[in-house]
Parts: sequence; structure tokens; C-alpha cells
Amino acid sequence: MVQFSMRILFTFENPLPSTEADAEVFTTTARYLAPLTEGAWLHVPLKDAAGRAAAEALAGMPVVDARAPITPAALRHFLCGLTLPFRKEFRRADVVYTRNLWVAWMAILFGQKVAFDHYRPWPDQIPPLQFWLYRLLSHPRFIVKICHSDYTRRKYLALGIPEDKVRCIRNGYEPARFQARIPLEEAKRRIGVEPGQKTVVYTGRVNHKKGLALAVEAARERPDVLFILVGSYGEGPIEAMARDVPNVRIVPYQPADKLADYIYAADILLIPPSWLPLAEFGSTVLPLKVFFYLASGRPILAGRTPDVGEVLRHDENAYLCPPDSIPDLVAGIDALLGDPARAARLAETALSDSRDYTWAARAQRIHALVEERMQATPVRAGTWGRREFRAWRQQSRHWLAHLVNKGAWVLPPRPEAPLGMDRTT
Repeated sequence: MVQFSMRILFTFENPLPSTEADAEVFTTTARYLAPLTEGAWLHVPLKDAAGRAAAEALAGMPVVDARAPITPAALRHFLCGLTLPFRKEFRRADVVYTRNLWVAWMAILFGQKVAFDHYRPWPDQIPPLQFWLYRLLSHPRFIVKICHSDYTRRKYLALGIPEDKVRCIRNGYEPARFQARIPLEEAKRRIGVEPGQKTVVYTGRVNHKKGLALAVEAARERPDVLFILVGSYGEGPIEAMARDVPNVRIVPYQPADKLADYIYAADILLIPPSWLPLAEFGSTVLPLKVFFYLASGRPILAGRTPDVGEVLRHDENAYLCPPDSIPDLVAGIDALLGDPARAARLAETALSDSRDYTWAARAQRIHALVEERMQATPVRAGTWGRREFRAWRQQSRHWLAHLVNKGAWVLPPRPEAPLGMDRTT
């Protein structure tokens, strides 16, 4: 394949800096990808000059101020897409790199090529979008859909999109965060945990969408173990639930340099073994914490869900238990705390596996993929016939009934389905 220089216009529709995971994924990917290109810009809405400086520092490239207000959010997203084609950087770029479907559509309409990088399985979660997604991704200028998990990739392939246009490149972690490793007991001392106290640590957003009720209930069953939940933004359902559980410590959101102390203070790192994030709320698919948990060299306990199971393997690099079962979660905690040799073996394998998941490695893979797709001959998508339209209507009616009955826009897969199986209508 002939090598060629490439200019990328990255577009992000929320103000920076941000503590949201999507902002971390997008800006970190852009920062590592930009040096591999001939030129790169970040198109983003700015609050003020300080916001511009913060965005440039995060992304490591020149910033283009999106012609959109900060609030309301819906108008901001609409105008970020509507005004994008009128910026000179849009015309100078070889490809627009986005995580927003509206922006992708506008870029296609105005003659640009698009790389779309997003984690959600939209065809499954909002079935009425399926035919539009099929048409959008089938367009010759839509060069690639980058998924963070094979779980999501399969949902797009089911629409009839050619395999070459839908690829899985998983997220990563920042190795610099883990260069100065902290011994377990020293890390516990730093965060005020008594020597010898066994700990189960969760990091991320502390809210009801993450399955953390399971952790609180497990803490009631194991009062001798300290459960530390890091990432609280104030009083919420989980904070209220944990108020009368003395061995649950709720910790506010921590910056990266402080978060390391909590990660290294864990006898067990917890990804709540629950279907809720994937199935009911649809807001988390293969969570970002998986990758820096791997790199920490601490034992990981998680659930046997299809997304997590792509990276974590039971009794190889993690302990996986059936989801939404407090007895099984408690049994997993006991298994790791009661067998230090086993816990150490899982942690060592996890650390070894983590070397494939750095942000730099992700950027290299994406650069090679986008370059390949830019030069590839367009491939025809599968044809939507009577069978596809019938399935689309059935799933859309199912989604509408769910919206009316539950008031939720995301249609969940059936939690009772076997691991890796799709929802049936």
C-alpha cells in the first residue's frame, strides 16, 4: 500500500476539560493520533480563553472554536454539526474524525470523508435508527466505524454493513500513570487504611447505573472487608444506601495522580458484576477502567457479561462471577482474599496482557486503519429487502413500547440471554 500524508479534523461537541469517560477517550486518542498525521485540528465549543488553553493542552493540537453556544446542550450539538462545513479546516482536512452521528451525517452531506469512533451499539439500543445507520455507514465517503468492543461491532454488522467498514479497536490506558508502582501497604497508608485491612476498591462514577448496589450489599455480608467506592459527585442513591454500612467508604472524584493511590491500595479491584450498565442503561460497554485495572497489577473481580468477557478471562487474568448475584460476588471476594497465590497469578497475567492496550498502540492501529480505508476501493453493502424491513419494524415497535412503558430511550438486551447471545424480538 502506498503511504500518504493525512490531515484530520477531530470534532468534539462537549466543552473541555471534562471528567467524562468519552472526553478522555476522544482527547487522548486524538493527542496520540495527531503526531502521526501531516496536520490535525480539534473543533470544539469553547467557554472562554481558559477553555481554549485547556482544550489545546488536552489534545495537543490547534483548536477551532465551534460556532455553538455552551448551553443548551441540544442546540450546542446541533450547531456544532451545522456550522462545521463552513470552517476552512473542514475543507483542508482529508477526513473528519468524530463520535457524533449528526456531525458525521453533516460531513458526508458536504463532501467530506468520515471516521466514526463510538462505543454504543446504537442499532440495538435505538432500533428506529437502523435503516438510517445502514444508509449512512454504507455511503462511500463513510470510510470506517471504529468500535471499542466486538459486542458493538456485531450489532453494526447485523445491519448488512461490510466487515471492512466496521472494526474493533479497543481503548487503552496511560502507562505513565503506572510507572511508579506503590506497594500495597504503603498505598493503604496514604489513603488512611489500617495495616492489614483487606480492601475492595471501585473507581469510576458512583451512581445507581454502575451496579454498585451489589457492592454495598456484599459489604453487609463481609463486614471485615473495607469497600472503597471512588468517584462520588455528591449525595445520590448509592451514597444514601451506604450511609449505614460502616465498612463502605465513599470517596469523591479524584484526579489521575491521586487515583493511583486508591488503585494500588486494592486487594481486589472491582468492576461491579451487573447487567445494569450494559443492559438496562446502555451507558457502559466494556468500561474504560478495564484497561488501567489490567495495568495496575492488582487482582480484578468482574461479571461474566459479553463485553467484559472480550478482555477479561475467568481464572486467567481476572475472577469473573455470574452477574447480579450477591452470593456469587461474595464468593468471588472470598476466593481472591483467601488464596493470595491465585490472586497474584491473575494480577500478573493481567499486567502482562495490559501491554497490548496503551493509548499509543491504539493510535497506531487507528492511523493504519484510516490510511487503509482511505485508499480502499468502496465495497457495496448488503441489500435491505423485505426480511430486513420486517425485522426493523418489529424491533422499532418493541422499542416504542419500551419507551412508553419505561420512559427510557435505550432498549436493553435481555439479561437472561446466554453470554454473547443477542436479544430476540
